[in-house]
Amino acid sequence: MSQDAWLQNYDATCRLAQEIAENIHERNRQQRTGGNPAKINMTLRASLQKLKQNIAQLKEGLLRASSSRRIMQSEADRRQNLIDDLLTREKQLNATFKGDITESEPSRSTLMAGGAGASGGTSANPWLINESDETKGLTFGEIKQQQQRVIEAQDAGLDALAAVISRQKIMGQEIGNELDEQNEIIDDLAHLVDTTDNRIRNETRRVKLVETKSASCGMLVVIVLLLIAIIVIAAWPV
Repeated sequence: MSQDAWLQNYDATCRLAQEIAENIHERNRQQRTGGNPAKINMTLRASLQKLKQNIAQLKEGLLRASSSRRIMQSEADRRQNLIDDLLTREKQLNATFKGDITESEPSRSTLMAGGAGASGGTSANPWLINESDETKGLTFGEIKQQQQRVIEAQDAGLDALAAVISRQKIMGQEIGNELDEQNEIIDDLAHLVDTTDNRIRNETRRVKLVETKSASCGMLVVIVLLLIAIIVIAAWPV
């Protein structure tokens, strides 16, 4: 049930309650004048049953709208008060129909409130019951526009929040990609360091081997020179 449908159904239920009150008044008038109220009693029973069903539908529609957050909490509370008033009027109408109370009691003014009753007064606006400060003095269309603006503002805020979250998600993905690239570079550097270290070790071993070989060759040269010197000395004529 949309917001407009709920308001329309509530308005129709108020008119039905008003019609029932007027029919009860007419039924009582016929009883006082000796008429036969059987037909109007049948109509009243059907109308009272319809009123009960309409109020149940209003309660169900309000529950769905409130649970799905399609209306503000203040509006939900206001509509609940309207339903409570309808329930009170329904009980009074049923009591009056069954003869538990008479129209001369103060309840008649409640039953006939807002209608073109015997006083001939102007119909009261049913939406002004328990009117909140935010909607006081506004027409139905203005209340609808006010709620629509609030909903649009909430939607805009949610869109802005979604955009921020989307940007943060993109930034996170970019940071993740950059970290992956940095990790790959670090892995390459580690591999290069390991390779360079192995090369240095190999070169160091080669240098040590060359130094060892050089030392051996030097000793051999010295020995050869000493042998040559000895031979020369021995062969030299005294």
